[in-house]
Amino acid sequence: MAAPMSGKQAPGFFRLKVGDHEVTVVSDGSLTLDASLFAGDEAGADKLLRDAHLPKVGIPTPLNTWLINTGGKLVLVDTGGGQNFAPSVGRLPENLAAAGVDPASIDDVVITHMHPDHIPGLTKADGSMLFPNAVVHVHGDDHGFWTSDEIRGKAPEEFRGFFDMAKGAIKPYAAAGKLQMYKDGTEFAPGVRSVFLPGHTVGHSMVRITSGTGDFLIFGDIVHCAALQFAHPERSVAFDTDPALALANRKKVFDMVATDKLLFSGGHLPFPAVGRATKVGTGYAYVPVLFSEL
Repeated sequence: MAAPMSGKQAPGFFRLKVGDHEVTVVSDGSLTLDASLFAGDEAGADKLLRDAHLPKVGIPTPLNTWLINTGGKLVLVDTGGGQNFAPSVGRLPENLAAAGVDPASIDDVVITHMHPDHIPGLTKADGSMLFPNAVVHVHGDDHGFWTSDEIRGKAPEEFRGFFDMAKGAIKPYAAAGKLQMYKDGTEFAPGVRSVFLPGHTVGHSMVRITSGTGDFLIFGDIVHCAALQFAHPERSVAFDTDPALALANRKKVFDMVATDKLLFSGGHLPFPAVGRATKVGTGYAYVPVLFSEL
């Protein structure tokens, strides 16, 4: 017998165990990027995208966040684009709800970097705090950059909105005394610490989770298109503040995760955005994890 069509996708969250900790990858939706935003030879990019069955224009680009439950604290890493950035993002609140998480229960929010697809989700559409009981942590260098009127004034017109969105997102938390600066190695909760990795922004940082025998790396935005950048790590993206440094650090992280067989996740990896990397020729291959029940 025919049944009515749902017309809805399953909620966007995926859980995994990291030692005694539980990590939930939570989707905020997705954006699109064009191949022209990535450096490198066009013919090589065309082939990689064709092989991955992806378009040159409007490449689907997931937007991921992470909730870490240590048993004593709830730590959210990144908050997505919020309600005002783009209609295809801002899904974090509904996916948290589907995962059974009240935003008021979150103790800490860690921002890997202050770009407008990672920090505006701190606030509701009216500019008030979405996470009223959380302390928000931003890297000191990133904070200094994105809140600088002088740097904003020298930036290209199309990027000035990035500064405004970053300042608007942290404003209510700063006013409430809930904004803290972090640095390399800051521990936000037991086994949850920052790893400084600049290049994409001046304060861009990763978050490493270690519990028992579990080890998991959230590498933020070192990858914007898995199909292009694992095979060709030298392909920077137009949003990198320092492309040369971003490239060097991307290769450093790829080499580390491949050598150590380290499980990782990233802000723009295909959801559920958890996998490993394998060295292949002069580049790498991304190997996503298989779905499993907890």
